[in-house]
Amino acid sequence: MNVIVLLAGLLFLLMTVIGGQKGVRSFIALFFNFGVIIVTLFFMNAPTINPILLTFIACVLISCINLFYINKVNRTTKTAFIATIITTVILVAFITAITNKAMIQGFGEEETEELGMFSFYIGLDFIKIAVSVIIMSTIGAITDAAIAIASPMREMHYHHPNIERLELFRFGISIGRDILGTSTNTLFFAFFGSYLALLIWFKDLSYSVGEIVNSKVFSSEIITICCAAIGVTLVIPITAWITSYFLVGKQRDRKN
Repeated sequence: MNVIVLLAGLLFLLMTVIGGQKGVRSFIALFFNFGVIIVTLFFMNAPTINPILLTFIACVLISCINLFYINKVNRTTKTAFIATIITTVILVAFITAITNKAMIQGFGEEETEELGMFSFYIGLDFIKIAVSVIIMSTIGAITDAAIAIASPMREMHYHHPNIERLELFRFGISIGRDILGTSTNTLFFAFFGSYLALLIWFKDLSYSVGEIVNSKVFSSEIITICCAAIGVTLVIPITAWITSYFLVGKQRDRKN
């Protein structure tokens, strides 16, 4: 416990010194997001509530916290929020179809030994739970990519107010291409970092490449990474189009 408090204090100090007021809000936002996740998990057991709908509402709240609370309400955060919601809606339909086909819901063979003493008859649809897990895993990357594109586009429009909409859109796409590789690699290495022990366990048990790829634990994580990467890729043109439309369109409306 003392180590956790020490690390949290060090994180707060660094975020305050480097980020100023925005750093303090970012630190407080961590607790708000944690509270949203806890409340979501609490209501997830309710048989009358759809877990996918509940997760989508949680993603909307998390997006509001990460965008509006940390960066305040402005044109940048509004366009990033709209792009995030549109991308999330598209991903919900896509992830639901993929999860039904991939059959990654439930627990894998590697997890049954630790869970053998518990009952699996908990009255929940594990397909919907799997969809909820993947959606919740992607919302952070999507929000981050949306604000990373909308913010420099706003700066470009501020310094070049006469820029054409198509040119501004291309500028946003160019920024998206720069962050696309780093974002997808971040998701990829986050998986291998968190599941390094599992990979070592596969090696010690002499799993073949085919057995590793077809194991439910490995497949579910790879599908999560792919869905998150697809979400990051989709949010780039969506954010670029919405931001260019709002910035250039609003300016032309005022002139007319």
